[in-house]
Amino acid sequence: MVARIYRPAKTAMQSGKAKTASWLLEFEPETPRKVEPLMGYTSSRDTKSQIKLFFDTREEAVAYAERNGIAYRLDEPKEAKRRKISYSDNFRYDRQQPWTH
Repeated sequence: MVARIYRPAKTAMQSGKAKTASWLLEFEPETPRKVEPLMGYTSSRDTKSQIKLFFDTREEAVAYAERNGIAYRLDEPKEAKRRKISYSDNFRYDRQQPWTH
């Protein structure tokens, strides 16, 4: 079973970067999920897919996987590119785009 080591991205409901500093080790599912026909629950017999281990650094997560003989895939985080903008730029006299109202 292969584990995935990554740093989780912030959710769409967050404006800050809470819970994105730690690294997460979780197992990829071995068997597909099944829909139970009577109640419609989604279930799986794979109990390792429920395990999530949090680490402070990437090196700690990799060391844990190697120490326990777990095959892993390391996903590097993608940093967001932010533009520096200022509210006062909306009112500049040499604005690039004209006002529409």
